[in-house]
Amino acid sequence: MLKFRLAMAALLVFFLGSVSKAQYTMHKMINVGYVYQNQSFGEVGGKLLFLKDDDVIYRLGGSALMGSAHSKFAIMPKLQADVLLNFEKNVDFYHSYYFLVGAEGTNKYIAPKVGVTLFGILDLTGGYAFPIGDAELNGKQLKGLNINFTLNIPTVFIHDMFK
Repeated sequence: MLKFRLAMAALLVFFLGSVSKAQYTMHKMINVGYVYQNQSFGEVGGKLLFLKDDDVIYRLGGSALMGSAHSKFAIMPKLQADVLLNFEKNVDFYHSYYFLVGAEGTNKYIAPKVGVTLFGILDLTGGYAFPIGDAELNGKQLKGLNINFTLNIPTVFIHDMFK
């Protein structure tokens, strides 16, 4: 557990340090999705998106993974950090997709991931999860293939819908 906290603190300091060097704008998002991590989980949470221009975008998020392991309902907290990359210049259409590199961690596993995102709203990522010690969820160790499908909804969009 201490290694997990130390890794997440180091990751947070790295991203906040790189974000604080320049004037970045921040956008809030709500995310919902599906996570396969040796079990199927639903995901609900929030993210903060930091950008200076649209070539490199940083995202930090926290969410809850909800699912069943060995016929028992379980909820796990999840923290994640992503970097979205697209270096095509002066062509708006090519900025519709970004390559995504990131990591996510729960109290049971840490998973580096890569993938693609459409407008930063619809993510499809994959990676490999490494268990933290002998951590188990209802008797099942969460390691191996990690697949995420996530919908990120900007809160500005939700606010504008109800005007």
